[in-house]
Amino acid sequence: MTSLTARLSVIVLGLALISLAAGPASSQAPRGHGAEARDMELVGHDDLQGRSAYQPTIHKQGGRFIAYVGHHGGKARNPLTGADEDNGTSIVDVTDPARPRYLAHIPGPTGGSEQGGAQMARVCDRQGKTYLLRTFGNAVPNSGHEVWDVSDPAKPRKASTVVSGLTSTHKNFWECDTGTAYLVSGDLAKTDPLQAGPSGWRTARMTKIYDLSDPAKPIFVRDFGLAGQEPGSSASPVPPGAHGPIALGNRVYFAYGTSADGILQIVDRQKLLTGPKEPTQANLSAPEVSRLSMSPNWGGHTAFPVLGMTIADWASNTKGNVRDFVVLVSEAIANECREFRHATFLVDITTETRPFSVATFQVPESRGGFCKRGGRFGPHSSSESFAPIFYKKLVFVAYFNAGVRAVDIRNPYAPRDAAFYIPATTERTAERCVTEPTRSCKVAIQTNNVEADERGYVYLADRANTGLHIVRLTGDAAKIIGN
Repeated sequence: MTSLTARLSVIVLGLALISLAAGPASSQAPRGHGAEARDMELVGHDDLQGRSAYQPTIHKQGGRFIAYVGHHGGKARNPLTGADEDNGTSIVDVTDPARPRYLAHIPGPTGGSEQGGAQMARVCDRQGKTYLLRTFGNAVPNSGHEVWDVSDPAKPRKASTVVSGLTSTHKNFWECDTGTAYLVSGDLAKTDPLQAGPSGWRTARMTKIYDLSDPAKPIFVRDFGLAGQEPGSSASPVPPGAHGPIALGNRVYFAYGTSADGILQIVDRQKLLTGPKEPTQANLSAPEVSRLSMSPNWGGHTAFPVLGMTIADWASNTKGNVRDFVVLVSEAIANECREFRHATFLVDITTETRPFSVATFQVPESRGGFCKRGGRFGPHSSSESFAPIFYKKLVFVAYFNAGVRAVDIRNPYAPRDAAFYIPATTERTAERCVTEPTRSCKVAIQTNNVEADERGYVYLADRANTGLHIVRLTGDAAKIIGN
């Protein structure tokens, strides 16, 4: 054997040994998963400092687009201040969606993952300024709702505390044209959902309505909930708590129950705001136009109205070819499908005194083996954008480990999955665990909430600390919006 041959043999043997040594490691499953998509592509991403995210709200301020993102409780390092801060509200400049720029973090209260945070973010322009309405805390006695002046989004300043001493704050709505705000929370530090709190309200979540036309000077309007939840009632069972309202025109669409025993309630806005305010059964029932009681297996997380839809296939009919709908989403809440399968419902409210569910939208589990991927699989919430580019065409549904789904509702009697994007996990993505039959933890994306802007970009907020993903439609899905 020549010296050259000997050296080559040693090299080959060394490479073989390295290969053998590396074999077991390379065969191990990577942490988490990569991105998956159909007719959607990633444009930009911000890790939101590794904070668990809830509601993203996208607001046009002058020539800029700013994302205000609410967070669940927890704590993370803010590189802008060099300090560890309790999760609150992230403010991100998304004018260039490919290069989002983190501007500021408004800390939330101390209270850990379940009690702290500032989950909800709504933004309105009032009196020549821009204001952020946000929840403050979730389950601690001093939680409430507050307003911040974000006219300079990089330098937010607190404008007012709307109300405090509450618990279970959650999914608010704010009418930017009138200033009326619908604030969802438990009244006066109610901590036991089976017992009345100090105010007497018998539910963990009701709605407190305020006039925020001057955000620095909140004016209380009234408390509202379902009849049977009011102080002094003996109704049994107590109706499910409110999750979130959306106002449009002279109607307010309330969703109750979140993931079980759901109710869709349609309310006359004028009667709600100007009627008798004492929370009696009669006064609570008076503004109600109608309600739809759902199957006990499903609840109402988001009730998004889509009104005045022309049904193309019904054009030749002389009656009924223009219809009104509510997209009603039931929230999946258990990891790895340890619950009933949840869905999104298309409810025909054309005759609004008789709402009727006419279709469902689901993502087939078999398309991705989602029940075994880790974390939750199923819907959580829909987009709430009335931007013409999407309205009456597409609704985006956050689907936890199945990412975001672009739902084609042009035929609301047969909604279809037009596109999807499942973000890749990162080193920040947190595990999700189950305990039965044995404890097991997996890393998977958990797209929790979704919003869209008037330019056609879609924003995904991840519950498992992976950040904010900005995507857009491509291929056949893009043709739906004429882009």
